[in-house]
Amino acid sequence: MDSRPRLYLCTAFLCGVLLTLGFKDVYPDLERRFRRRRVPINSIAGAGLAPKDHIDLEDRTKKINEADRHVVEIGEGIEACVGNTPLFRIKSLSEETGCDILGKAEFLNGAGGSPKDRVAFNMIKTAEEQGLLTPHSGDTIYEGTVGSTGISLATICRARGYLAHICMPSDQATEKSDLLLKLGAVVDRVPPAPIIDPMHFVNRARNLAADHTADPTRAGRGYFADQFENQANWQAHFEGTGPEIYQQCGGKVDAFVAGAGTGGTIAGVARFLKPKLPNLRVVLADPQGSGLFNRIKNGVMFDPLEREGTRRRSQVDTIVEGIGINRVTANFEAGRELIDDAIKVNDEEALAMARWLAEKDGMFVGSSSAVNCVAAARLARLSGPGQRIVTILCDSGTRHLSKFWTHAGDIGGRTDTKLSHILGD
Repeated sequence: MDSRPRLYLCTAFLCGVLLTLGFKDVYPDLERRFRRRRVPINSIAGAGLAPKDHIDLEDRTKKINEADRHVVEIGEGIEACVGNTPLFRIKSLSEETGCDILGKAEFLNGAGGSPKDRVAFNMIKTAEEQGLLTPHSGDTIYEGTVGSTGISLATICRARGYLAHICMPSDQATEKSDLLLKLGAVVDRVPPAPIIDPMHFVNRARNLAADHTADPTRAGRGYFADQFENQANWQAHFEGTGPEIYQQCGGKVDAFVAGAGTGGTIAGVARFLKPKLPNLRVVLADPQGSGLFNRIKNGVMFDPLEREGTRRRSQVDTIVEGIGINRVTANFEAGRELIDDAIKVNDEEALAMARWLAEKDGMFVGSSSAVNCVAAARLARLSGPGQRIVTILCDSGTRHLSKFWTHAGDIGGRTDTKLSHILGD
């Protein structure tokens, strides 16, 4: 006769007794074993640790419960994701140069994915405070931009009840205008033209805003954001980016390196950090074709490729997008006297650095970030080991696939690139 049914009945009876009497009375150690179970880590798939290593589940639960007691403020809307971006050590560049080269991960701003989130949000808030914009009134924000500011504006416009009309040069990466269209912005891709041309993308945005306001048949007003001249630009970095860097570094920064398009980032950060850190070196990273290098080095605004006073070229002669310019802006001038030096970066160096960062660090960055990293690494080599250098990582390479990264190509399985190949030393 099969004895298994009898065994099952006996087991069930014994369990009932234990439950009735309580674990503690029948088997004092049993309660402790259930309450404080220790699980070998190597029982977790893929852990690969020795059996003696354990996870104390009770201790971990206690730590989690303690963390839960801390109240975390819940933000209001996507605007709450602007700012407070991480600062991290770029391992490959730091190890190669003997300096701490730190990247401020502005591509992790949660609205439009670049430092322009700070600028767009502050420009809109300031205009609202001045009575120039009213949410959900039909007001439209117009801006001339090579892409990132437009994306940030289009995102925050939607969040705050405005429409966005973006004018940009037609030679910019198409994924930028595609994203703008998905966000509901009107996009004008206009032929590249010098700033003196009425059809320059900035001038067109200004004129369209004025036409909107003057038209009684259109709802709302047209507001020209004017990122190049709007003081809310550098103030956003004075109030946000600069204090964050200072706090994250514990007040220890030897150099700050950044490129400039409007100039708001470098001006705002310099204006905050310099009074607190008098020995701080602020260094401009400038792509080829831009005149800002000469503005810092020689006090004049021209590029060697063109004579002073004849700036009629259609654009800055580089594949780098977002930084570099051949005119003076109010935002750049707001911090120009605080900039100590400038480093020129050519396209080949920027492309090589982008490949290096992907190869060595798994960082897939855009063109302006690559320029900043070249300048930071070169400054580290010139300064010697032991320095702490902070730079800006502006946006992801996903916005530069059709232009910059087409030139950069795929890194494949390479792991042998030398920094000297990039810097030429």
